[in-house]
Amino acid sequence: MEQIEILSRLSVSLAIGLLVGLERGWRTREEEDHQRAAGFRTFALSGLMGGVAALLSLKAGGAILGFAFTAYTAAFAAFHWLEARAERNLSATSVIAGMLTFLLGAMAVTGELLIAAACAVAMTLLLALRESLHRWVASLTWEEIRAALTLLAMSFLLLPILPNRRIDPWGAINPHEIWLLAILIAAISFGGYIAVKAFGARLGILLTGVAGGLASSTATTLAFGRLGREHREAAGLLSAGILMSGTVMLMRVAVVAVVLNPALLTPLAPPLAAAGVALACGAAVFLWGQGGRQSPNLQIGNPLALGMALKLAALIGGVALTAELLRRAYGDIGVFLVAALSGIVDVDALTIAMARLGAEAAEQDLQHATAVRAILLAVAVNTVSKTAMAWWTGSARIGVRVAAVSLAALGAGATALIFTPFP
Repeated sequence: MEQIEILSRLSVSLAIGLLVGLERGWRTREEEDHQRAAGFRTFALSGLMGGVAALLSLKAGGAILGFAFTAYTAAFAAFHWLEARAERNLSATSVIAGMLTFLLGAMAVTGELLIAAACAVAMTLLLALRESLHRWVASLTWEEIRAALTLLAMSFLLLPILPNRRIDPWGAINPHEIWLLAILIAAISFGGYIAVKAFGARLGILLTGVAGGLASSTATTLAFGRLGREHREAAGLLSAGILMSGTVMLMRVAVVAVVLNPALLTPLAPPLAAAGVALACGAAVFLWGQGGRQSPNLQIGNPLALGMALKLAALIGGVALTAELLRRAYGDIGVFLVAALSGIVDVDALTIAMARLGAEAAEQDLQHATAVRAILLAVAVNTVSKTAMAWWTGSARIGVRVAAVSLAALGAGATALIFTPFP
């Protein structure tokens, strides 16, 4: 190893220690000198020590690095124990941080520089976010933890053993694929759930509408509609939330379809984008007109509950099987019938089924144009059904606003569809 490379790698070792030491030193800045076991300089030297020990081990053998790490850990832990006994502090975070700083300093000399630096940044970020992480953990309920753990166990234990092939006579049901897609959709929905729980009404209608669109725009419409009966003065804001959730739903449909079948991007993007812009403009008008005087708190059920994942998997499989059977019996007309019926409640299952079948058009004899029209039909029916829900569960003020903008969005999407080339 050339001297220039040695110096550059040792510089990274020192920089790793300085980065961690900056966070540790800032956290203990109120303490008097010589009253803390480790601060800015100690962690900086720890990183450099790891680098020097690794450099010596390259020439004298790996035992040098092992001995240096053992001695460093013993000395660091001893001083931290004295500090902990004086302050009655049982935290081992600083000891772990010191050990990892030493090892990352060594890794910068003997291993990958970028990986060592990235690990140092990640460690510093975790140390700096201590209070935020503690608050987040404290806010979790046992039901949420149990649901997440159960789903993770089912995913990593069950998914590998599920047959990754079609198991029905019609070639429509792949258990491995269906369960994987259910997990992915549930994970996307969980992002919206976390956003609503973390921020709630503080960020108002915009956040709850966006998060609701990620989780379930239908559930968002029903929730805002019910709130509309209790808060008639917030009809404009609630309408904006419903329209914003519809906008996010359109984006979600596009992402899911294109990820599963990239060939659908060209025919799907124009109509979905046109309808989404119309919905977003309507939401902006209502938000601008009434401001943030009301911020209803949208409550969304935990989408990572095992029951939700199982229902979603069953729905995806049922729609896929029904669509295939009706397509065999009635051709494209059967597919459109399934799209219209499923769009009343949900669009994800139909989108997944159509995108997957469209990707296999050569062997399934299903053209991309049929898949695109089925997806758009489901979206249109879902938009109309949510308009009816908003009018039925909420006040007439909400119904009129949502209906007007939704009609404009459907018109914009239909116009874009006319000028969209199909494969």
